[in-house]
Amino acid sequence: MTEQVIQSLLLALHNIALVGCAAAPFYNRALVVQRGQYGPKLSYQLDKVVEDTLQGNAPYCITFMSTLWLTGMGMPLVHYAFHGALRELHVVAMVALVVKLTAIAGMMGIMFVIFFRLNPRLRELFTGFAPDAPPNPDDEREFFAKRARRKALCETCLKLALVVLVASAFLGFGR
Repeated sequence: MTEQVIQSLLLALHNIALVGCAAAPFYNRALVVQRGQYGPKLSYQLDKVVEDTLQGNAPYCITFMSTLWLTGMGMPLVHYAFHGALRELHVVAMVALVVKLTAIAGMMGIMFVIFFRLNPRLRELFTGFAPDAPPNPDDEREFFAKRARRKALCETCLKLALVVLVASAFLGFGR
């Protein structure tokens, strides 16, 4: 395969991952906003669907972030393999790369907090709820506080994903 074909395949996968990284928090946010109209009172069936959906998206987010990272690292390595040196970047492209990598690191940090701290506790709390019994008020309060924290982190993740998308447009600057 030629360098151009490999770079094009990596770029296509990279762009799909970029869209996925932006789409996931966007659609999760839409679901959370819709659920929010019912207030911080447990509605077992509705909240089960919301939790199953949001927590079920975790593997997709991890896949998109991993693909984004691997293809992002792969493109300069392919150039290096064919040319024996990394590509020189225009200063605008270098700044865009730093901004993009910083945003991706932020997204990865947020994913860690959500997937390994908030979601397990939310899952634990939700298993204590029943469809035909009123929830323990303290557990219900904690459940909705953790959800609010997750929502705020997802909002930040969405903003960072948009930064990644915009910064990506400047990586080809000066070629």
